[in-house]
Amino acid sequence: MSEGGKAESRADDRVLMKGNEAIAEAALRAGCRAYFGYPITPQGEIIAYMANRLIDAGGVFIQAESEIASINMVYGASAAGARAMTSSSSPGISLKQEGISYAAGADLPVVVVNVSRGGPGLGSIAPAQSDYFQATRGGGHGDYRCIVLAPKSVQECADLCYLAFDLADKYRMPVMVLADGVIGQSMEGVLLPPPVDAASLPGRDWIVGHMAGEKRPPRHISSLGLVPEEMEARTRARFERYEIIKAEETRFEASGYRIPCGSFTGEGADITLAAYGTSARVALGAQQLAAKEGIRVGIFRPITLWPFPYRALSKIAATGKPILVVEMSLGQFVEDVKLAAFEAGPGSPRPPIHLLGHSGGMIPSEEEVFAEIVRILRKQGAGEK
Repeated sequence: MSEGGKAESRADDRVLMKGNEAIAEAALRAGCRAYFGYPITPQGEIIAYMANRLIDAGGVFIQAESEIASINMVYGASAAGARAMTSSSSPGISLKQEGISYAAGADLPVVVVNVSRGGPGLGSIAPAQSDYFQATRGGGHGDYRCIVLAPKSVQECADLCYLAFDLADKYRMPVMVLADGVIGQSMEGVLLPPPVDAASLPGRDWIVGHMAGEKRPPRHISSLGLVPEEMEARTRARFERYEIIKAEETRFEASGYRIPCGSFTGEGADITLAAYGTSARVALGAQQLAAKEGIRVGIFRPITLWPFPYRALSKIAATGKPILVVEMSLGQFVEDVKLAAFEAGPGSPRPPIHLLGHSGGMIPSEEEVFAEIVRILRKQGAGEK
């Protein structure tokens, strides 16, 4: 298991911030000097924070005329060499998908933040996790992926947004921070990461234009490829890079198991809760309620939704113990849990996988999750008899 991106500060350095504010401040400290966005709830604090701070930091801030315009400005700023970012909430992210696909096809490092809300359509302004498929399956047209980071706290909003810029540069691809309205609007103490030294940022010898003093033709950046054989070769090379990302950048957290993470087999839990973001916080409360009743509950939380930690979760699935998926949608994240169970191998028992899902901005409660745990285990016990 890899953690990465943790701020190293003393406890007395904590500041009280909303998740949205922590995302914006971490972006500034990560060297983001170009932000383009359009207001939408519940991520409004990000654009407001950037409007207040970015120009004084020597950067460029533009409230664009639309979400479509803002993602294309991010494309241009990244192609010119800037660490660039945009943010929005669910309907706005849908409008940005074409530009995200263009950035992926042009191998441009960009950071996109989605503080998601209920849908489909305009939906509600309440928090939801129903953008999971959109985020983890590319979202736009064509063969591509985005690295997707899912914070569960204000601290992780800062840590993971800071990390997002490094990952985007390292692999030259879009990285999405997928939060939700609860995380974005929650206020907690946070240790902010240190500001980066601009001189330490990786070089960008691929940026567009003609460099003064260099004897070379101007560079162009495009996602266009009119020769099918060449286009396929470019796409295959990109997918080879994705395999490296799967091997080196998969992140997760597991608790409630007898064997430590990294080599654990899932032993010691009667049932596993699989959840991310706000749902993982609810799962923790349910785990504590269960412990009072002598029920051993494990929690598996992916931090990278792509690459998804299939191998780690498959070890838990191989025990055959039930898995309860808790998500604020009606069955998206659960599909990756099922794929992880399939990866456990043909000789392994198939665990029963249950879904507790809500939609439209409804949030599961700790008591509701605990009641479902009890129901599943009682049913299982009755079946075994």
